[in-house]
Amino acid sequence: MEATAPVHVRAPATSANLGPAFDAAGVALDWWDELEARPAPADGMQLSGEQAELLPTGRDNLVRVAMRRLAEAARVPLPPLHLTVVKGFPLGRGFGSSAAAVVLGLVAARELVAPDFPEAELLALACELEGHPDNAAPCLHGGATLAWVEDGRPRWRAVPLHPDLVALALVAPEPMATSEARRLLPERVPFAVAAHTGARSAMLPLALAGDTELLLPATEDLLHQPQRLASTPDGAALLELLRAAGHAAFVSGAGPSLLVLCPRPAAPGALADATEALATTGAQGWRVHQLELARAGALGG
Repeated sequence: MEATAPVHVRAPATSANLGPAFDAAGVALDWWDELEARPAPADGMQLSGEQAELLPTGRDNLVRVAMRRLAEAARVPLPPLHLTVVKGFPLGRGFGSSAAAVVLGLVAARELVAPDFPEAELLALACELEGHPDNAAPCLHGGATLAWVEDGRPRWRAVPLHPDLVALALVAPEPMATSEARRLLPERVPFAVAAHTGARSAMLPLALAGDTELLLPATEDLLHQPQRLASTPDGAALLELLRAAGHAAFVSGAGPSLLVLCPRPAAPGALADATEALATTGAQGWRVHQLELARAGALGG
């Protein structure tokens, strides 16, 4: 069955890892990319918004790639479409821009040509195109998620998220490709680092659910952040100052941006301390965004 009316989809920015939960945890942010897909005589694409000029509009655009992949998986033809994408958040800064593009395409194609396509299969396709589920799961479902791979299949579960938990994003001035961020990681991990990571990761669900005393230790990481921050000294200095001030700051996804999670009453103090940290370090070009957490993802709910 093909839709004849335009389809509108939104996909949230996401922050993965949340410190120690490498490739496993993520949270959706109230910061959105949008897509309108409408049947047309011929394929076309219009991009606007944050850094839209950097994106391709041809067949290699990730939204287009994802739409074709879902149609192939559903074994249905994809009609000619005109796509209008509005970018709401930046590329390559650690906020899941590629996951959002993939999710926009998958969800729109499902609504257009395969409404009975199983929802559970969307995450599998997203991971096939994206690589791992830590951004894709919260982008699809919203809130906070834990994700893993079992028997070759991605799995996920929602993590209870306290209603008063909010975020502060410190957006780096320059991008870092995920491939470059992964190249910086060590091939071996000392036992003490592995034990530290396991303990901190175990605290995360408790902290996200509302045990605010655990937010700071639960977001402490020794596994991947030190290596990534070594190439971004401004980010390293900002992270050190924010955590020294008691804020649960961490590298957002592959970086180089940072995210702070805090209870709503503490948000003004976090903003003031972030502003002071930027002044103290002399970091140039960083932007600060106060954000709600997105309780729903691209699939609604």
